[in-house]
Amino acid sequence: MARAALLLGILLLLAGCREQVDAGGSSTSTTSEVPTSTTTTRPPDTTAIPDPGTTSTTSTTTTTTTLPPLVGFELTQLASGLSRPTFVTAAPGTDDLFLLNQTGRVLRLAATAIEPEVVLDLTDRVGAYGIEQGLLGLAFHPEFDRNGRFFLYYTDLQQNSVLSEFSEDSGVMDPDSEQFLLQAEQPTDRHNAGMLAFGPDGLLYLALGDGGKASIHSQDPKTVLSSILRLDVDGATPYAIPEGNPFKGSEEGADEVWAYGLRNPWRFSIDPVDRLMYIGDVGQERFEEVDVISLDEPGHNLGWIPMEGTACFQRACVPEDFTGPVLDYPHSEGCSVTGGYVYRGKAIPEIDGTYFYADWCGSWVRSFTYVDGAVTEEKDWTNDLGKVGQVTSFGIDSRGELHILTSEGFLYRLDPVR
Repeated sequence: MARAALLLGILLLLAGCREQVDAGGSSTSTTSEVPTSTTTTRPPDTTAIPDPGTTSTTSTTTTTTTLPPLVGFELTQLASGLSRPTFVTAAPGTDDLFLLNQTGRVLRLAATAIEPEVVLDLTDRVGAYGIEQGLLGLAFHPEFDRNGRFFLYYTDLQQNSVLSEFSEDSGVMDPDSEQFLLQAEQPTDRHNAGMLAFGPDGLLYLALGDGGKASIHSQDPKTVLSSILRLDVDGATPYAIPEGNPFKGSEEGADEVWAYGLRNPWRFSIDPVDRLMYIGDVGQERFEEVDVISLDEPGHNLGWIPMEGTACFQRACVPEDFTGPVLDYPHSEGCSVTGGYVYRGKAIPEIDGTYFYADWCGSWVRSFTYVDGAVTEEKDWTNDLGKVGQVTSFGIDSRGELHILTSEGFLYRLDPVR
C-alpha cells in the first residue's frame, strides 16, 4: 500500500520555455517543459515484475502471479547534463546503455552507474559543424557479444557522410580498428538523416536524407541520398549486396538502395515481430510524416519531392505513384518528427505493439498502433508525461523498454505506475 501511494504521488509536472531551431529546417518558439518528478539515480529495471500469467513451479506448489493494475505512466530520469546527445541504444548481451555525443564520443551508462563514461572518442575525425551533422548513428552487430563488431555513421571533417565498422575487445572500443564501408558526398550541411539498425534478417539498414538538394536527389535511386540502404556486412568485405535489393545489378539505381524518395529520415526503427520498418521523415513547409513499410517489400518510392505527407508538394503529383505515409500532421502541431519504436518490452504489456514518436519542436510524445494496414488507437501522452523537451531520439534497452533522449541533455525511461 505504501509503495502504491508513493508511486501515485510521483506523477509529474512541468515548467520552462525557450526558442529552438528545427532539426528539419525551420525555427519556432515552443514551450519546452521537462518533468520534475524524476529520480537522478538509476533504479533497477521494472521488468523484475513477473509477466501476467507467469507460472512459478516448485516441487510442491504452482503459483500464478500477475502485475498490479496499471494506473499511469512516468518518466524515470536515468541521466542528465548530457552534451549534444543524438542517440541511445543497448548492445546484445549487456544491460548497459550506449549514447552518442554529436561531436564524436560514444558513452556507456553501465546498469549500476549514475553517470555515463566515454568509451570511444572520435572527435579527431567527426565534423559537427551544423545542427544535422556529427556522430549520428550506432548499430551493434547481432552477435556483438561474441564478435565485438559495431557500426557508426558520422559526418567527417570534409562534411561527407561515412559508414564505418569498429571492434571492441575485452570491453575496450578501439578507435584504430575503423574500417570504412561507405562514404556519401553531401552537397550541404542539411538532411544527413543518420539512423542505423540491423533487421531480424541480419542485414544492416542505413538512412540518408536528400542532402538539402531535393530536386536533384529525391527521385533518383542512382544516388544513395534520399534513401534507405540495405547491406550485408557478413557476406563480403566491406559488404555484399543482399538478394532482393531492387536495383541490384541494374543501371536504374544504386545496388545499395532498398527504398527511396525520402527527405530527412532522421530516425527509423524495425519491429521484429511484424517485420515492419517505421520511418519518421522530416517535412519541409507543411507536414511531418510517419511511413510504415514491410521488410519483405523492397523498392518503395516514398514520394518526396512530388509529395509532402499526403499532400502534393509539386504540381505534377500523382499520389497513386508513391507509397504514402500512414500518418501525417501539420506544422501547426510541430515541425520536425522524431521517429521512435514499437513497444515490445515486458514492464508494460498493456501497450505491447504501440508505436511511439515525437516532435522536436512540439516537445510532445504521441503513439499509435498499426493493424492490418491502418493506424488505430492514436494517443497524445502530454497528460501523462507533460512536455518532455526536444526529443532527439528514442531508444530501447536489452529488455525492450522504451527510452527518450532530449536536446536538453536528459535521458528518461518510460515506466508504469501500478
